[in-house]
Amino acid sequence: MHFALISKILGLLLVVFSFTMMPPVAVAYLYRDGSEGPFLVSFSISMLLGLALWLPFFRQRAELQVRDGFLVVTLFWSVLGVIGALPMLISEAVPVGFTDAVFESVSGLTTTGATVLSGLDELPKSMLFYRQQLQWLGGMGVIVLAVAILPMLGIGGMQLYKAEIPGPMKESKLTPRIAETAKALWYVYLAITIACALAYWLAGMTLFDAICHSFSTVSTGGFSTHDASMAYWNSTPIDIIATAFMLIGGISFALHFAVWRGKTLLAYMRDPECRFFLGLMLLYMLMVGGGLLVFGIHEAPGEATRHAAFQVASFGTGTGLTSTNAAAWPGYIPLLLVFTSFIGGCAGSTAAGMKVVRAALVFRHSIRELRRLIYPNGVFALRFGKHVVNDRVLQAVWGFVGVYITLSVIFTLLFTMTGMDLTTAVSAVAASINNLGVGIGQVGGGFANITDEAKWMMTVLMLLGRLEIFTFLVLFTPLFWRQ
Repeated sequence: MHFALISKILGLLLVVFSFTMMPPVAVAYLYRDGSEGPFLVSFSISMLLGLALWLPFFRQRAELQVRDGFLVVTLFWSVLGVIGALPMLISEAVPVGFTDAVFESVSGLTTTGATVLSGLDELPKSMLFYRQQLQWLGGMGVIVLAVAILPMLGIGGMQLYKAEIPGPMKESKLTPRIAETAKALWYVYLAITIACALAYWLAGMTLFDAICHSFSTVSTGGFSTHDASMAYWNSTPIDIIATAFMLIGGISFALHFAVWRGKTLLAYMRDPECRFFLGLMLLYMLMVGGGLLVFGIHEAPGEATRHAAFQVASFGTGTGLTSTNAAAWPGYIPLLLVFTSFIGGCAGSTAAGMKVVRAALVFRHSIRELRRLIYPNGVFALRFGKHVVNDRVLQAVWGFVGVYITLSVIFTLLFTMTGMDLTTAVSAVAASINNLGVGIGQVGGGFANITDEAKWMMTVLMLLGRLEIFTFLVLFTPLFWRQ
């Protein structure tokens, strides 16, 4: 384990992150809200801490190993959760303590979108912008951004990239060089964000709200600048735009890059995971839309379709924006929406959950086992698209799904021990480990009233979900620390 190199990289990444405090300062000056102080103080603290970690080891030269990559990623996201909380802790305009500030910061960075704040409409513009910026940076990963810088220092970045990018198929690269891969991902991410912001602006949002909500939509984050979220506008065009860009955020950005490079939309239909994802979304929309009509929530099919599509896209991609109070819908609908977040979006997207590719492989493997029961001597290859999936990949998928479900059950039981009822506990687990951010039951209106113990457990689950569990859990195995 190269601890000197790890300290150097962690320090460099904190220095890079410290500069993200500057855009909120510009917003504070632009709107004259008087909140530039907390961001300048936070900039100084994060810069000094980063330099303290970097300067003693800045001459270190070594190749980053796989174990080093896992430790850097986990440490960075954990430390960043505390550093990101500094502006909210320092600001007098945000009435939060240490637990709530870290919860809000980690929620933003992991694109969870769960909030303990209320009265958002009255908060300073700079603080609202900062919350939105946190989730936008977390959407693709601050580390992936920094990977484009590390090669200049002679440090390999592939190990960081593998540990950071979500999904079971992490070996594929968009370009031959890892730095170029990171840049390509960010170019696509930035282009889609700009398109989303322009669409919101043309649909009637102010420029500030359009930019802020493009951050939360494309990152599938879920924070809003208003307590009512997207229901603040009650606008069909805005809901349609949000639905479209949430679905775009739930599709692999590597696939978006392939579409842009090949200049053809057919790449989406050729990709088996994308087809499975869009098929699931359509099925969910039909089930939710039908329920809204049957229960008489919306008598007009157009309204039912609009809200069903929005909420399915929001829950299914783990975004958490709301166009209406879906938690108050009757029957199976709220629970169905919560359960859609467990599958989540595609690997390589900003969405969380177990990922569609894993769900698709589990489904097809189950079908193959049924066929083997009928034809015991038959040989059935499991294909995903044009590729045959070997048993090693299937074992990894089943192992991940098993651990994911086990952790969900354990934390559900732990949440009930804090006083939650079962529905609320399941919802809190889904909101955090799936980086969903919204809940039903006692947390349907937010997470401010749950206990501090529950908030810290949710914070851990947010990190587990963002880092795909194994990146985090591997640090707790004795084998990881053996030389």
